[in-house]
Amino acid sequence: MVESSSPRPPQQPAPPQYTSPHGASPSPAPRRPARRRSHLRLLLASGAASTALVAGSVLPLDPLLPAPASARADDGGKVLTVAVSQSMDSLSPFLAQRLVSTSLLRLTYEYLTNYDPGDAHAIPGFATAWKPSEDKLTWTFTIRDDSKWSDGKQATAEDAAWTFNKMMTDENAATANGNFTANFKKVTAPDPRTLVVELKKPQATMAALDVPIVPKHIWEKVGDFSKFNNDKTFPVVGNGPFVITDFKVDQYVKLKPNKDFWRGAPKFDELVLKYYKDGDAAVAALQKGEVSFVPNLTPAQAAALKNADDIKVNDAPGRRFYALATNPGARSRDGRTFGDGHPALRDPAVRKALFQAVDRETIIDKVFQGHAVEGQGYIPPRFETYFWQPSDGQRIAYDPAAAARTLDRAGYRKDGGGRRLDKNGRPLSLRILCHATDPNDKAVGKYLQEWWGELGIGLKVECLDNVSDPWLAGEYDLAFDGWSVNPDPDFVLSIHTCDALPATPKDTGATDNFICDKEYDRLYVRQAAEYDPAARADLVKRMESRLYDTGYMNVMAYPNAVEAYRTDQIKSITTMPEAAGNLWGQDGYWSWWSAVPADGDGGSDSSSSTGVVIGIGAVVVAAAAAGLLVAMRRRSTAEDRE
Repeated sequence: MVESSSPRPPQQPAPPQYTSPHGASPSPAPRRPARRRSHLRLLLASGAASTALVAGSVLPLDPLLPAPASARADDGGKVLTVAVSQSMDSLSPFLAQRLVSTSLLRLTYEYLTNYDPGDAHAIPGFATAWKPSEDKLTWTFTIRDDSKWSDGKQATAEDAAWTFNKMMTDENAATANGNFTANFKKVTAPDPRTLVVELKKPQATMAALDVPIVPKHIWEKVGDFSKFNNDKTFPVVGNGPFVITDFKVDQYVKLKPNKDFWRGAPKFDELVLKYYKDGDAAVAALQKGEVSFVPNLTPAQAAALKNADDIKVNDAPGRRFYALATNPGARSRDGRTFGDGHPALRDPAVRKALFQAVDRETIIDKVFQGHAVEGQGYIPPRFETYFWQPSDGQRIAYDPAAAARTLDRAGYRKDGGGRRLDKNGRPLSLRILCHATDPNDKAVGKYLQEWWGELGIGLKVECLDNVSDPWLAGEYDLAFDGWSVNPDPDFVLSIHTCDALPATPKDTGATDNFICDKEYDRLYVRQAAEYDPAARADLVKRMESRLYDTGYMNVMAYPNAVEAYRTDQIKSITTMPEAAGNLWGQDGYWSWWSAVPADGDGGSDSSSSTGVVIGIGAVVVAAAAAGLLVAMRRRSTAEDRE
């Protein structure tokens, strides 16, 4: 991604940048793309996946331009256009892992359950009810009888059974969401309205299976699931609120309302996800009325739009964390090691010293410019039930002098030139992977170079368009990392287990950064099978505590969701949570399904979009009785998904 070369107006706020507390020159920061990995669902997503827009010049709207008007489809209908900066990795529900792709699939396929836009508890989706057997090893889902595929065929339990069985028997079909079915023993559909899932052992996430259900009569014709991207035949058959009608790589995805959607058709006549490689271009398009919505604004862009006519900036607490990940030594499950991570990072004392020399407050104030809160535990505060904070005695505070003492005691002393030496007497110098298109990574990297430099440790900031290759190969020392967390945190917890490591050095695992800790794994197995909400939350917090103490992950910030939309195009729209939540990347389809055109004259006939909660309070059987998802309540101020 190339930053805009346009001159910045004098009144324009500066982009996120490094401003040394000791007076060094500022340096603008670039932004980050997503990285893709087999068996990983990238939120968000995924690992270190971000759709942040470029920091740079945001030009004020030219007064000579005509006044913005609502976009029109070719047939004259109302169009809601969403600017995106992330490429679609696939339109296949079995392969798609990036946030933009998984968000699209949320709009086009039903999942067994959905999440309430108010507090994110499980509500009916393709299934109207679900309940476990007494031993918790068999789950029975009641499938709704009013869901049709967009080609007119009835959607049934057989479609769900086929979807899950394909993932269980074809490893290519398990690429994106295989973690959800890893514990499945058998899946059957005894009749069109009944789905039965038998488990190998109890699984507490059965009302949070974020797997798109596909039409069997379409997908059973697919041969190689590793190569089929679902992007050649349109319209794409689905049963969600929208139907994909057209797609051009790195240009756009077009969708039309599903008139037969059981919850009611969307109000806009067309939804377009339009790709912008340059973030400032997307903001300029919003200013001119060429797009309706832009996500992931930089602080500079948000400030420039704050007082603009007919534009609303939504700045909400996020569901994402921003972290430093260390390479503890890349390894595979068969015991072999690979990569070239610095061996000093296998020493807990070195990891602790590095984190003692990270000033989170400066990162929040100077890089995020207040659009984030200080990071602590692995789960953001939005998810109140699972949010963990270290105790006063456990917390690793910013203390450069203590960091120096930690290294001295561990035997990493300075030479006459002030350089810190490793155990072999060589200068200790590290590398950190930086996403070249992230507006924060390079700025934070500048600070780390200064802070760690004072310890005598060298740091090379390697900003790449593609961080996936060296990351998967274990050819890095540290990396800027980040994940969006779902209402049920099982997935982001699972990527740090030993089972997530690649089977062999030639394989690609589900691991984030090669962590394998037996105590963490023991806690993970227990929480996955714990049905009591309070007990499970306690186990999750103990996992976060363990992850914090090992020093493999340093969560520096929980960024806000900062986004903007045109109020002269969108009259009303539902955030998630409804009280101070986000619009882009939700745990559901509520934003775009609920959006009402500004003049109230949407092409769709349905009135249900104006009442997002209609039908949502329907039957949530058994899971509520078991207390399964009561623990998934979010804070009243929160934000986004994946």
